[in-house]
Amino acid sequence: MYSTVAQLARVNPFSAPHFQLGQENVSLRKSSTPQVQPVRRLAAAAAPDAGEYSCEYGSAQFYAMCGFGGILSCGLTHTAVVPLDLVKCRIQVDPKKYKSIFNGFSVTLKEDGVRGLAKGWAPTFIGYSMQGLCKFGFYEVFKILYSNMLGEENTYLWRTSLYLAASASAEFFADIALAPMEAAKVRIQTQPGYANTLRQAAPKMYAEEGIWAFYKGVAPLWMRQIPYTMMKFACFERTVEALYKHVVPKPRSECSKGEQLVVTFVAGYIAGVFCAIVSHPADSVVSVLNKEKGSTAVEVLKKLGPKGVWKGLTARIIMIGTLTALQWFIYDSVKVYFRLPRPPPPDMPESLKKKLGLTQ
Repeated sequence: MYSTVAQLARVNPFSAPHFQLGQENVSLRKSSTPQVQPVRRLAAAAAPDAGEYSCEYGSAQFYAMCGFGGILSCGLTHTAVVPLDLVKCRIQVDPKKYKSIFNGFSVTLKEDGVRGLAKGWAPTFIGYSMQGLCKFGFYEVFKILYSNMLGEENTYLWRTSLYLAASASAEFFADIALAPMEAAKVRIQTQPGYANTLRQAAPKMYAEEGIWAFYKGVAPLWMRQIPYTMMKFACFERTVEALYKHVVPKPRSECSKGEQLVVTFVAGYIAGVFCAIVSHPADSVVSVLNKEKGSTAVEVLKKLGPKGVWKGLTARIIMIGTLTALQWFIYDSVKVYFRLPRPPPPDMPESLKKKLGLTQ
């Protein structure tokens, strides 16, 4: 019983590093045979195991290619689900008219035709491409930056917290890049007759409210996207580990790249479900805030109430689950195709081993 509890505690992504280290220490001292430290992969599952890399880890080219992978993974996936996103936003801002996913599609098709389902595709593609560039590119930057600030020993001890902090920092800047296009997209999708294209919406928004029209939703975006991104990275990594441990019948090293990418997709979808739940209330606030002029996030939150903020959750779970799975799949594939180096696996530094008396 104790061993089962200890194992579950070790795989907890938010477990205290000193408890985890203590358990590893006990195991090492109990056995006289050399122990192999379990290696936690810091990136997605389908990277090459060995071979020459196309660039140096942490170089400008490495960051650029990671950013390019982010552009493809976020820009393409969000644009692909624009119809579902449109219906989700309309359910959030007008639940009396758009009662469910299927009803929302039906009403939209009757009023706007098939072309109406593609409303907002341009700001979606531009906005989320910029967000993906910053999210994945800056994540790699901040991970290395914070690691250098912490030092080798603390980086190992607090590695999970490091990933969470790096992803949150990256998303802070990613949302600033996303906010203008997100505001335009919501206006196009939720205000009938306001504008049909980005070229119509952007000048009109600026004329009515100035530059503030494009950034008044940035705070709710932070509320929505930062928890989402932290969950996206942490939950994905732990889900990959759990799938290989309990579901996949063979070790990851024996799986083909195709099989590893399937695991990546499944883990991404599971992580996406949790991401959607965590970030949905703030998403509802963003949708209504960008529709209504002169409103604040607090006013919108009071107006929606405890139940109103959860409207459209089913559509968002389907959308975000699919998005997250495809994003990890595409990002992983880009890393494999361009032969990018993987982050070094976490290993206890020799200096820390000496402090703990694990080596002579």
